Amino acid sequence: MRSRSYTLFIAANDAGGVRRVRVPLYMIQLFMVLAIVGGVTVVFALGSYSRMLWKVTNYNALHREQVSLKKQYQQLQTQVSEANNRLNSLQSLAGEVGMAYELPRFRRTPFTTGDSEEADSQYQRSVEEFNYLTTNASLVSASSQPTRLMPGQQFTTLAALPTLWPVVGEITGRFGERLDPFSGEGAFHTGVDIASRRGDLVRATADGVVTTVDRSAGYGRLVVIDHGFGVTTWYGHLAEFKTNVGAQVKRGDVIGLEGASGHATGPHVHYEVRLYNTPVNPWHYLRGSEVTPSTTGD
Repeated sequence: MRSRSYTLFIAANDAGGVRRVRVPLYMIQLFMVLAIVGGVTVVFALGSYSRMLWKVTNYNALHREQVSLKKQYQQLQTQVSEANNRLNSLQSLAGEVGMAYELPRFRRTPFTTGDSEEADSQYQRSVEEFNYLTTNASLVSASSQPTRLMPGQQFTTLAALPTLWPVVGEITGRFGERLDPFSGEGAFHTGVDIASRRGDLVRATADGVVTTVDRSAGYGRLVVIDHGFGVTTWYGHLAEFKTNVGAQVKRGDVIGLEGASGHATGPHVHYEVRLYNTPVNPWHYLRGSEVTPSTTGD
């Protein structure tokens, strides 16, 4: 069978001759296929180039943004470093003032009475320490003995001075830095733990007015007594209350029974002395003081 073909006539302008070229049909079809493939290839190439150009443009924009953010980060680091330096200077100054007045730094402990945020807590502690210093500036009496920040030498003879042991027992936890028995991490212990027997009578260590009789986070059953002059005493982990809010208590009056409520590993009394809500070492008042025999409650 004779194959189909197309004949092309090509005329030459210079000689005036005509040339005849015979082209088979399959050659024309092959040319068309190649043309289509080439066109598709060019289209895809243009699309890929466009996408690459778009990616390069985005990359350049992201690179410029990264450079800008890096500069901002470096500026923020500089500002934070300067702020930390100023904060360290303020903390150093506060530490010197605290050491001058034997005012310990009130740190975050498991014995908290509220659920406020850390920032609010730090602000409140700063205000309390400032108020404490300003209130006692004209009342503090200096002596060769460790400063107690109490008004006047004659105050040591008053019944409002918390020198009585709240319960007869052994001190199992001292004031200051220690390992938290629950978390195993370093913590600041704001009082002393005095352990004896469950149900032993817990007594008020000085005259005052009961301001708190309630359960509190960490402390468990807690009693707080206000002795005036900014002095309060705290009695935690009680098994039972033996007083009420507003009660006028005398030195040695029973206010509760020893227990293990709250965060406690065993029966004991967590005892604190606070000056304008800032914990101080109760041992300054307990050492050498009288001990009232405690008997087991009903």
